Amino acid sequence: MITNTPTIITFVIYLFAMMAIGWIGYRATNNLSDYILGGRSLGSFVTALSAGASDMSGWLLMGLPGAVFLNGISEAWIAVGLVIGAWLNWTFVAGRLRVYTEKCANALTLPEYFSRRFEDNNNVLRMVTAIVILVFFTMYCASGVVAGARLFENMFGFSYQTALWIGALATIAYVLIGGFLAVSWTDTVQASLMFTALLMVPLMVIYHNDGVSSSIAYVESIKPAALNLVNHLDFIAIISLLAWGLGYFGQPHILVRFMAVDSVKSIPAARRISMTWMIICLIGAISVGFFGMVYYSINPSLSAAVNNNAETVFIELSKQLFNPWLAGVFLAAILAAVMSTLSCQLLVCSSALTEDIYKTFFRKQASQRELVWIGRAMVLLIAIVAIILALDPESKVLKMVSYAWAGFGAAFGPVIILSLFWSRMNKNGALAGIIIGALAVLIWKQYAWFGLYEIIPGFLFSSIAVIIVSLLSKAPSTQMLLTHQQVSIELNK
Repeated sequence: MITNTPTIITFVIYLFAMMAIGWIGYRATNNLSDYILGGRSLGSFVTALSAGASDMSGWLLMGLPGAVFLNGISEAWIAVGLVIGAWLNWTFVAGRLRVYTEKCANALTLPEYFSRRFEDNNNVLRMVTAIVILVFFTMYCASGVVAGARLFENMFGFSYQTALWIGALATIAYVLIGGFLAVSWTDTVQASLMFTALLMVPLMVIYHNDGVSSSIAYVESIKPAALNLVNHLDFIAIISLLAWGLGYFGQPHILVRFMAVDSVKSIPAARRISMTWMIICLIGAISVGFFGMVYYSINPSLSAAVNNNAETVFIELSKQLFNPWLAGVFLAAILAAVMSTLSCQLLVCSSALTEDIYKTFFRKQASQRELVWIGRAMVLLIAIVAIILALDPESKVLKMVSYAWAGFGAAFGPVIILSLFWSRMNKNGALAGIIIGALAVLIWKQYAWFGLYEIIPGFLFSSIAVIIVSLLSKAPSTQMLLTHQQVSIELNK
């Protein structure tokens, strides 16, 4: 338990700063478009860092360092897959999705984009998409709540259940009042904080270990397998780790950042900023786990907490290697990672319930003010469900994230890619792809056939379903083909 006053003061100041940004976002929110998409006004810098921060949740500072701490650099295959997937997403999906959603009657959400892209007049596709978002995002939100609980539990000595509620409330507060603008602005601050922490903590632990070469030599002498890139991994395991990159194409909380950028011309600069930030942060997270393993082998008297739960290695190093003021800043970086992703996920769930279910099926004539307040109520509802799912003290952040990541990647990834690039795709194909992808993940996860990560069969089966069903059913309308052509013309400009 932390009792050092400077650390607590720094941490509390950070929390109040986020609340202040939430209040500013509240003052700038006038309608539902502002609340769930920021009025499509984000510049390249905010887009880049908010996309990165909303992507790299608590697993970046807890799950990934913990995995490397236990198993060595073989866990870095996840990072390789993520970098490749993120770059492909920024390069081929971001700009086209930004233009396409605007051409589709200024679609504000992913379900609305699918509905308008495929002329889904009976809203079946919209409803199915919203349901899939709610199912997997609730699990994803729960992982963020768990990560926040671990932080408050470790810092203040609270029981897990008490820490759970406090961590969740810290995030809910500014999302509830500020909406998308608050989330995006705070993400930018939080991404900068995460970057600084993942640069400074590894450098400090390397310094205490007498340098990189000394650390590597020490690992070679006590645990040589930790230096092996394929340690305990067969071909299927490596492919499964790399396959995390497939998930990027279907993550609603990342795709919504592409939709919110002020202009497609801002995408290239945003891509460069985001990829630089991401690569440095991933290297930092891997370094925390690897060099932390060395540090606690040399100092076994300090290792009780990390031996009990490896996912706290970043927390423990921050507390033990830095003065209390800096420790507070770096520990706030964990909360930043948790809050940035959880806040965006809550907002996407809220938009699915508000725009795609409430307004579409129950209150077509609802005023903008009413929709904004319904959106806030939905944020609260989803948060409560996520807290209930996270009540188990044995919950692991990385395990929960991997399930939700696979669900979105398989259900939406192929549908997004083909909807942007294949003019022959139709509503039936999209519906089949979403359902088959989601079911494949849910079923494969239960049986874990061949030890293969469920996103791979899910992505494959979804792609096949989209193509076959589209070809076997009615061709797209003339208007759909015309819109597809207009998107290509605008991008070519």
